Amino acid sequence: MKIYTKKGDDGSTGLFNGERVSKSSDRVSLYGTSDELNSIIGLALVFGEKDALFDDLTTVSHTLFNLGSDLATPLEPELKFEVPRINDSDTYWLESRIDKYDESLPPLKAFILPGGCKRAAFLHQARTVNRRVERMAVQLSQEENIGNFIIKYLNRLSDYLFAASRYANFLEGVSDVKWKK
Repeated sequence: MKIYTKKGDDGSTGLFNGERVSKSSDRVSLYGTSDELNSIIGLALVFGEKDALFDDLTTVSHTLFNLGSDLATPLEPELKFEVPRINDSDTYWLESRIDKYDESLPPLKAFILPGGCKRAAFLHQARTVNRRVERMAVQLSQEENIGNFIIKYLNRLSDYLFAASRYANFLEGVSDVKWKK
């Protein structure tokens, strides 16, 4: 398979269902920004140990790739092939990881600023980009059906990324950066 096809030279791209749309469409912008988010997760992986958090972030990265394929494939018309879709089990998995991290972390008694160790800083950046992806998904959902699970997953993912950033600092023995009023 060639890297370039030249089909997008006119400013269009193909969705998984074969439909051609503008590269500036809300749907393409959304899955492109989710790809940006996944790239930041990749940076967090590079700056961390190969530990349980590394394994969890790798799972998140794979799920974000599924999210991209989900977003690149409108729900209608129904396809003759299977596309990975986000579902409730993806959200439940995030919740289980948040709960696991929280068991090790000191209680949260102050607002936390982005920072700490490198991995935590990238996870904070990922959290803010995730919030942008979530806002874009809400906007797209007002225009077309994107299913019942994507917005819920993205909402929980920002919570996960916050907990993961704190957990990364904990694993490195670095204090969270507390907001000083």
